[in-house]
Amino acid sequence: MRTHDKHVLMCTGSRCSAHNTEAATLFQQLGQKIDARPQLTVKRTRSNCFAVCKNGPILVVYPEGVWYSCPDETVLERIVSEHLEQGNEVSEQVFHRLGTGDV
Repeated sequence: MRTHDKHVLMCTGSRCSAHNTEAATLFQQLGQKIDARPQLTVKRTRSNCFAVCKNGPILVVYPEGVWYSCPDETVLERIVSEHLEQGNEVSEQVFHRLGTGDV
């Protein structure tokens, strides 16, 4: 397992997107974006379902416990660059935080 200080989980289940294709594609793109930034120490894991299906696919960043709606590659790029690289939440895509109710 690679050394990591953040863990990103992404739902690729069938309810997140039509025919599961968008979520699977975004998960692959997430890996490419992380790998293209060797300074990032981020592990990614595919999940079948988070059971929230709110504007999915859903992407969760730990240890912060920030839950994002990640519907397309533009949002994915912002999460990788702004949150994973720079440490700033992409607040308009956050719908839940660990320890609180819905945002």
